Amino acid sequence: MAPSTNYYDVLGVKKDATVDEIKKAFRRLARKHHPDAGGDEERFKEINEAYEVLSDAEKRTRYDQYGQYFGGQVPPGYGGAGAPGGFGYQSVQVGDLGDLGDIFGNLFGGAGGGGATGVGFGGAGQAQRARPHRGRDLQIDLTVTFDQALEGTSTKVEIDREEACPTCGGSGAKPGTSPVTCPTCQGSGQVADSQGLFGFSRPCPRCGGSGRIIEEPCRTCRGAGKVVRPKPVTINVPAGVTDGGKLRFKGKGESGVDGGPPGDLYVVTHISPHKVFRRDGADVVMDLPISITEAALGTQVTIPTPGGGKAKLKVPEGTQDGKVLRLKGKGAPRLKGTGHGDLKVRIVVDVPTHLTERQAELLREFAEARAEDDAGLREHIA
Repeated sequence: MAPSTNYYDVLGVKKDATVDEIKKAFRRLARKHHPDAGGDEERFKEINEAYEVLSDAEKRTRYDQYGQYFGGQVPPGYGGAGAPGGFGYQSVQVGDLGDLGDIFGNLFGGAGGGGATGVGFGGAGQAQRARPHRGRDLQIDLTVTFDQALEGTSTKVEIDREEACPTCGGSGAKPGTSPVTCPTCQGSGQVADSQGLFGFSRPCPRCGGSGRIIEEPCRTCRGAGKVVRPKPVTINVPAGVTDGGKLRFKGKGESGVDGGPPGDLYVVTHISPHKVFRRDGADVVMDLPISITEAALGTQVTIPTPGGGKAKLKVPEGTQDGKVLRLKGKGAPRLKGTGHGDLKVRIVVDVPTHLTERQAELLREFAEARAEDDAGLREHIA
């Protein structure tokens, strides 16, 4: 990638773009320019490189702050073996301070003798070793049907994941070559910046803090050591998942760096609406319409249950509108625990809007018979 190229311009997003906006832009451009789809290979590599940096919060921060050192690409050596610990790494060098120098050395574990003493974070003259880094966690949204949420299901989804570059094996260097020690910092990853009595070190602008540079970057990954590709992943959804719940799949995230463990995959579940039922945790809720006579006299009805079954429900006489009746253990499986929740049946008393002459006559007779009782219904608001 040319030094003047801007990663944000490559993806066509603003500098304050969200991760979702960056991801959408990448997927749109990747589909268009993928070599397998007849696209331009160099353009595809350029898009992949920009996404590799901007989709990672840490790399993006480095790029925004040290863009002039990136040279329009990932710092040579970064992302492959020997990746830097981070641009925030700093150390303080204490010069020839006599007894004061010895005190600093003893407190912070610096080397003794007449040379400079590394304070706290390791001297600039010490070569850094690549340390394993855990892979990045990923999160996706998954919509399942009401029945799938009750019974569990297995489905395949495509997830954009980083993987070791197939061309260089993750080293970032052109096949047949290897990263070399940075001549500017001599492999320490830092350069000294004298500030009077004390000397402060800062990340080496040549290698970006890795201590190594790649003289001949891999043409596929441009020195990053990784490429981003959609990968099919099988998601086993357990029975009893809830709407908005989060499932964790250990080790299904991004691969680790320098032998580090992979990250995790988090799946946020969403449940499609059902025409009869709705979820309330492990409980399942449904509305049951009944007539005013059924509510007054009581009745027994057959109702559907989650999973396709049937059950008989007794509605007591005098049941009021909004009353909730329970069928124990007829709800959803408990995701964390044993057994099932309940089926909660909310009574909805249906008041007729159209009556035949005979029905109206009977209701008037009923009203006359209850006149005294009905008069007392509103005494408390008189």
